[in-house]
Formats: sequence, structure tokens, C-alpha cells
Amino acid sequence: MRLHVIEAGAGPTVAILHGLFGSARNFATIQRRLAARFRVLALDLRNHGDSPRAAGMDYATLAEDVRETLAALGALPAAVVGHSMGGKVAMRLALAAPAAVSRLAVCDIAPVPYPSHGHRAYVAAMRALPLSPALTRAAAEAALADAVPSAPLRQFLLHSLRFGAAPSWRLGLAEIAAAMPAIESWEAPLGASYAGPTLFLTGGRSDYVRPEYRPAIRALFPHARFVTLKQAGHWLHADDPEGFLAAIAAFLDPLLEQGRF
Repeated sequence: MRLHVIEAGAGPTVAILHGLFGSARNFATIQRRLAARFRVLALDLRNHGDSPRAAGMDYATLAEDVRETLAALGALPAAVVGHSMGGKVAMRLALAAPAAVSRLAVCDIAPVPYPSHGHRAYVAAMRALPLSPALTRAAAEAALADAVPSAPLRQFLLHSLRFGAAPSWRLGLAEIAAAMPAIESWEAPLGASYAGPTLFLTGGRSDYVRPEYRPAIRALFPHARFVTLKQAGHWLHADDPEGFLAAIAAFLDPLLEQGRF
């Protein structure tokens, strides 16, 4: 599948992959800052943003969407930065097609299965929201409040709702709901590992990447190193944008020295 891409800048290629319920637009500020030195491609994964809707959201399929899209743009190899679900897609791409990934940055996720963290309830609440021309943002937020107690999270989810005469979600909610077991899971290609430079960037206030996950990380990514943004939670780029940018930029800098254009 060819995915929707927002492109900016010139230089070594960096691909950014968002998390569940997100879109390329979530990284607009980060993309703009990195684009001063890199060709930065922010992708909408399938069933998100302006990319096509289709069944099947296992990580092998999502990673192949990314590889196909980057190949069509002449953007391989690329440094790949993925947050949350996008981090799992990035890991799967690096394991399945290591020559396609020059460097790998995985943001607050590990190569392990995860419980839903309430995601199934979020999908159900979004699908149940009555979409009428009279719908206001305040009414939509109130309707989601029971299923999504966090106000910042409700606001994040509502970034994907178009209001107006014909309200609609920028998400394939039916496809996402059907795929939740695959999204929550993890399976690496048998015997695979990625030997390239790898950064695991985590939030000090997040429990997504626990110390006991490090052996699983090291088994698949033997050159992994870890950086923690102490004041950030799971949404690293929103909680500490300057720290996030500094860590990612430092990790990408060797591409400029290598002249990988």
C-alpha cells in the first residue's frame, strides 16, 4: 500500500512513524526543525490520517506499507523514527529489511506484547459518537469523557475528527477495532536481528519500556542504547519537545558526517 506522506527538507532521509490514533501531523514541529538538515518524510500509517483504509494491521503488513512507500519515493535506506505503535512498525521493518534502515529510533515502546491500555474502549467510544452537523468540539469531548478520562488524551483523539456539515473521522475506526489484537501483539521474524545503530528513547514517567524488557530488546537489537527523558511520559514529543528533538538530532547527526544523501 502507498501511504500518504508529508515531505520537508533535503539531505539524508528520515522517516517518522506516528502511534495509534495519530497521524503525520502530530510531528509537524519536529519535522520542521529536522528539515533544516534532513529530508524528513512523515507518514500516515494505513487507517490513519489521509492514507487508505484496509483490513490487516499486523506489524508485517504495516512495515511492508512503509517499505513500499519509501522505495517508491527513492528514500531507501532511511533512518526510521517510530513512536509507540509506529515504533513497533519501525522495529519490524528493521528486522525484516535491515538494508532499508540506516538507523533506528524507537520511542517509548518495546518489542513485547502490550495490553490495550484502554485503547479498545477508546475505539468503541469514538465509533459510538453521533456524527451530526450540529456536533461541536465541546459536545464531542463530553461524549468521550467516560471512556477517556484524560483531557489531553481526549483532545489528542479529537484532532482526528473533522467537524462541519459532514463530520467524519480521519481514522479507519472499524478496521482499527478489528485489528486491536494484532496491534497489541508482537512477533519478530524468526531468527532476525538488526545490527544497525539503534536508540530506545523512553519517558521517565512512562511504564511502557520496563527494565525487564531489556533482554528482549538486546536480543533483537544488539547495538541498542537507551536515553530517558526524565520529565516526559509516553507522549515524549509533546511532553518534552526540546528534549525529544535534541536526542533524535544527536542520534541522526552521524548521517550528515557519512554524507548519506
